[in-house]
Amino acid sequence: MNTPRVHPVDEVLPVRQLFTFGLQHVLVMYAGAVAVPLILGNALGLTPAQVVLLINANLLTSGIATLIQTLGFWRFGARLPVIQGCSFIALAPMIMIGKQFGLTEVFGAVIAAGLITITLAPLFSRLLRFFPPVVIGSLITIIGISLMPAAAIWLGGGNPTAADFGAPANLLLGLATVAVTLVIYGKFSGFIGNLSVLIGLLVGSLIAAAFGMTHFAQVGDAAWFELSPPMAFGTPQFSLMPILIMTLAMLVIMAETTGNCLAIGTLTGKPTTQRTLGDAFRADGLSTMLGGLFNSFPYNAFTQNTGLIALSKVKSRFVVAAAGAIMLLMGLFPKLGALVAAVPTPVLGGCAIVMFGMTTVAGIQELSRVRFEGTRNAIVVAVSVSVGVLPMSFPALFAQAQGPLKLLLESGIFLGAITAIVLNLLLNPREPAADVLSAAAGVND
Repeated sequence: MNTPRVHPVDEVLPVRQLFTFGLQHVLVMYAGAVAVPLILGNALGLTPAQVVLLINANLLTSGIATLIQTLGFWRFGARLPVIQGCSFIALAPMIMIGKQFGLTEVFGAVIAAGLITITLAPLFSRLLRFFPPVVIGSLITIIGISLMPAAAIWLGGGNPTAADFGAPANLLLGLATVAVTLVIYGKFSGFIGNLSVLIGLLVGSLIAAAFGMTHFAQVGDAAWFELSPPMAFGTPQFSLMPILIMTLAMLVIMAETTGNCLAIGTLTGKPTTQRTLGDAFRADGLSTMLGGLFNSFPYNAFTQNTGLIALSKVKSRFVVAAAGAIMLLMGLFPKLGALVAAVPTPVLGGCAIVMFGMTTVAGIQELSRVRFEGTRNAIVVAVSVSVGVLPMSFPALFAQAQGPLKLLLESGIFLGAITAIVLNLLLNPREPAADVLSAAAGVND
């Protein structure tokens, strides 16, 4: 009797491959993962020791959040290769709450918003029918294009205000990383080819070390073991206004989670169903609650890693679960985190150019399946992609917006998704419901 074929998403790879592919994911997302606690801590005037505590707590809960999303239990977790990290969407609201109400109110609002997200998950998962291929393709394309400023910042050195930002040495280092990544990807197949990003990161780091462009002093300074205690900054406080502000941020995060799950479903060949989306929202909510309890923040899928899946073609969720386990260890053993942090940002930028471009290509491939002749799909794509990249292409455009409106306008993925959905409903009223639901007929939350 033939054994049923395991879907690539559910394939358990050998331990060596799980570790190396998982480490590749961690290296890609690390800079973004520590940015939120670093920026928040500095904005609120925390001491260096308190900022380190936030970073370690963030790595620990990022690992737990990733394990929940990839492995899942009951109705929590998309069970897709989705890596979780602190959401940049919630950064501005948290700074605003922290300055006006205090850090304990930030954590209280995070916990409450996480609980509200779990409650709203069944409702928001039903919106999947508004995501036919023309909307999905537009959204994935917007995600890829919107990531390019991050790649540019990393390529220039990581800090646009620094005197050496964009220095020829940084650009050449990033270019060398791109070249190594492309050579490995083009010349090798199988296991080695799939590790092209990791090899590019390692070779780029070695080149940087040879020219004195990377430093490992922080590795020696970091503690061997450190456990961040829950509620280290005091008992979380709950007030109506901070909770409402954070809940609005979580609504935007759910819109981005929808886009990321649809993108990963497209890349892996495992279409996102209504149930999958609801379980992903519940995992976001639970992880966010745990974040608030353990001195961390709201979580969502890290878009940076979507491109890595497209490039490596490794689709196993257990690989990303291994990445979650590595992050958890980094949160417990700060020396590991400090070692990963030594990877120069121009090296990350070089790899990001390739990976983020692959995300854009995935969106273009999805759009290539859309029928344009005899339909109004072309104008849906044209306007939604244009609107979606506005916040990225010229951030000052929405500088006059304040409060909740500013939060919405700064998210290109949210703007693009809303525009594509509304235009599709107005211009294609007779188009069939999203094809992704055909695989989930009869599946309800």
